Amino acid sequence: MRAKALVGRCPGADGARQIARGPTLDDALQRLATTPYARHTRTAADLRHAQRAVSATLLWHLRVLAGWLPRSGARLLVPLAAGFEIANVASRLPAAGVRHAQAAQPYRLGALETAWRHLEPARTPAETRAALAASPWGDPGGDTPWALITGMRMAAARRTALAVQPARRWARGRAALLAARELFVHHRSLPEPVLHDAARLLGRRATAAATYQEFCERLPSSAAWALHDIGEPGELWRAEARWWRTVDADGAALVREGRYGPRVVVGAVARLSVDAWRVRAALESAARGGRPGDVFDAVV
Repeated sequence: MRAKALVGRCPGADGARQIARGPTLDDALQRLATTPYARHTRTAADLRHAQRAVSATLLWHLRVLAGWLPRSGARLLVPLAAGFEIANVASRLPAAGVRHAQAAQPYRLGALETAWRHLEPARTPAETRAALAASPWGDPGGDTPWALITGMRMAAARRTALAVQPARRWARGRAALLAARELFVHHRSLPEPVLHDAARLLGRRATAAATYQEFCERLPSSAAWALHDIGEPGELWRAEARWWRTVDADGAALVREGRYGPRVVVGAVARLSVDAWRVRAALESAARGGRPGDVFDAVV
């Protein structure tokens, strides 16, 4: 009931559309004043801070949800909150190639951390790699910013697939998106540990594919859905939007089951995460003058 209550307070797709119409960021933030995001967004001075505040609200909700669960249930949420630990690491790396809030305080993970207390003292990429290798994240296979973040992202998919059965399909779809983008958009070879994780999730035939078409054809059905009908790597943004849309629909179905146990909790996390993603996209649309873009329209 508490998980459902958290989800029920979210703006949802209709609320996100209203926020996206702006026509300014200030207007959008005023619309957030009546939502659970108000606590963190009321002091946001610009788009970057507003979007980070939305993410901080999501993390707070996950921590609240974890606090309501027995210890075994709270551990279930740790892989699902892995993105916040990745963001903490990325914010400390030079030229990481990912969007992050420079000089921002790290997200406070509490019981949802994987190894942040060991990663936080690292001051160089080499130290970060060593700390990761000694943790459940595993060795990313390199100490460049790209290798560190890519390794963590694939490891997050691997850990989720192993530990969170209701989210296994999402994790494999996410792994397919990550591998396809790195291999066929950026044309980068995956470090050996990342390739190993990808092979565990997607199969060795897929990860050995020479072309994007071969990659899609060789994917197992549990991951192929994410790239279905995406004919070329340049259209992967559409696959990304569909991934979020699928997670939202699957999460809603899990919440509707209403049974005591992990499935409704995972469903609630999915819906909370999608809502935060939508609101961040809506804020960007409002900041651009209230003209939602193709990706936002595809998600909502």
